[in-house]
Amino acid sequence: MKLILASASPRRAEILRNAGFEFEVRPAHVDETILPNEQAQDYVKRLAETKAKGIAELASQQEGGGYVVGADTVVVIETQIFGKPADADDARRMLRHLSGKSHEVLTGMALLRAADRQVNTNVERTRVEFLPLSEKDIEDYIATAEPFDKAGAYGIQGVGSRFISRIEGCYFNVMGLPVSRLWQMLRPLGWRDDEPPRQK
Repeated sequence: MKLILASASPRRAEILRNAGFEFEVRPAHVDETILPNEQAQDYVKRLAETKAKGIAELASQQEGGGYVVGADTVVVIETQIFGKPADADDARRMLRHLSGKSHEVLTGMALLRAADRQVNTNVERTRVEFLPLSEKDIEDYIATAEPFDKAGAYGIQGVGSRFISRIEGCYFNVMGLPVSRLWQMLRPLGWRDDEPPRQK
């Protein structure tokens, strides 16, 4: 059965691939502006659903079906929502806020069956604790360029892992796609594996 990932994120694709899924990548381009007074969980859920619906419309017209997964991830600390940093100064601001504190990572997922537009949505939460960061830590990390395409300006799977002392919840959620939750969402919509996961 066809699974379509409505995201250009290489990390989401890596997670799906490592979990044995066969899928296509079709990035969805949406306006990611936060609406006035919009809460973080509503924001990520809305964007995930918008992405999935946009790609599902194309898939149903061109091929008659498939399952489309849209996702969006943010970092939340002290009611502030951090997406991807706009530049180095924005990355510094985010990392200074995260230093020595705990925060939440929220990923909204929308799984849509293109044939009949039935959709299943979920918001996954993981709590992450950061070590205190010196200004040198922050500058050295920014110099790696790792922060710039990641919510909250860090990557748990890369250099940023050295700053994380503890997590509570799904590790893959912090990477951007809680794959176990996706697996649980697929089955009620009639998903079946055409082949068992391949062994490496």
